[in-house]
Amino acid sequence: MPAPEGVLDTQAMFDATASLPEQVAEAVERAGDVSGLPDPARIENVVVLGMGGSGVAGDVLCATAGPFMPVPVIVSKAYELPAFVGPSSLVFAVSFSGNTEETVEAASTAVAEGAHLVVVAGGGELGRLAGEWGVPHVGLPDGIPQPRAGIGALSIPPLVVLEAMGLFPGARSWIDLAVEQLRARRDRLVRPGGVAEEVARRVGRTMPIVYGGGNLGAVAAQRWKNQINENANAPAFWNVNPELCHNEVQGWGQHGDVTRQVFTLVTLRHEFEHPQVSRRFELIGELVDEVVASIEVVDAEGEGPLAQLLDLVLVGDFVSLHLAAQEGLDPGPVPALDHIKANLAPGR
Repeated sequence: MPAPEGVLDTQAMFDATASLPEQVAEAVERAGDVSGLPDPARIENVVVLGMGGSGVAGDVLCATAGPFMPVPVIVSKAYELPAFVGPSSLVFAVSFSGNTEETVEAASTAVAEGAHLVVVAGGGELGRLAGEWGVPHVGLPDGIPQPRAGIGALSIPPLVVLEAMGLFPGARSWIDLAVEQLRARRDRLVRPGGVAEEVARRVGRTMPIVYGGGNLGAVAAQRWKNQINENANAPAFWNVNPELCHNEVQGWGQHGDVTRQVFTLVTLRHEFEHPQVSRRFELIGELVDEVVASIEVVDAEGEGPLAQLLDLVLVGDFVSLHLAAQEGLDPGPVPALDHIKANLAPGR
C-alpha cells in the first residue's frame, strides 16, 4: 500500500507497514533451517538482547511465548549483560543493522561467558561476528526502510528457534493465526476511513497516553508510544494496568482544565486480560473521563495472544503514520536519533 495521495513518505513507510503479514510469513521460512542449536536440556534461561525497534523482539517473545516456556525469559536493553548469563543461557542478539553498539557489546560478553548465542541481524558487525564465533545467524530481507518497520522480521525468528528446540511447542500454529489476522486487519486499515485513520483524527494534536493491560497490553502500549515518537515526531506516553492503578491514576486528581486540552487516553484491550484488569479499565474510564480530551478504545482481534498482540501493533503503526500525514510530516527519517548515533561514533 503506497501512502495516500499527496502524503509525504520518502521511505515508503506506509507500504512497509502494510506488508507486515507477508513479512511475518517470510520470517518463518528464514528461521526454519537454523542449525547448530544447543541441547534444550542444558538451557536454564533465555535472554534477548536488543534496542529500539530491534529490542521489541524480546518484548514480543516475553509476552507471547514466555508464559508457556519451561525456563524464564528476560529482555536486556543495555550495554551490560545480566550477571547470571553463562553456559546454561540461550541468548538472542537482535539488531536490524547488526551494528547496534549496546547489542554488540552485550553479545560479545555473552560469548565470553560461554552462553549459547543466536544472532538475528541484517549483517553488520554482528553478522561478521556470528561467522567468526560459529553461531547461528538469521538474516533479514532487503527493502525494510527502518528497524521499526521490521517487527515481523525481527520478532518471529526467536519464536521459530524456540519451537525447533522444543522450548515453545506450537509456535508456528500461533504464527499462522497471526498472519491470518494481520491480513484481515491490514485489508481494512488501508481503506479510507479505517479505524487507525479515525483514531489519529480524534487524537489530532493532543498527546496520547496509551494504556495496556497485562504483559501483552504493555508491549502493545509501548509500541504505540514508540511509533508515535518516531513516525509522527510527537510526544506520547504509556503505562500498564494494573500497575498504573497503584500510582499514575492519582495524578489525574488536579489540573483537569489543562489536561483535557493536552492529553487523549488510548486504551488497548485484548481477550487475555485478567478479569480484574478489565474492571480496572472501567474504573479508570470513570475517573479520567472529564480530564482528558477523549478516551479512545481499540480492541484486539484474532485467535491467540500473538495474533492479538500483532493486531494491536499494526493498528498503532497505522495510527502513527496517519498522525504524521495530518501534519505533513515524513514518517521515515529520524534525524534526532541519527544525530545521537553519529556523535557517539568512534573518534567523535
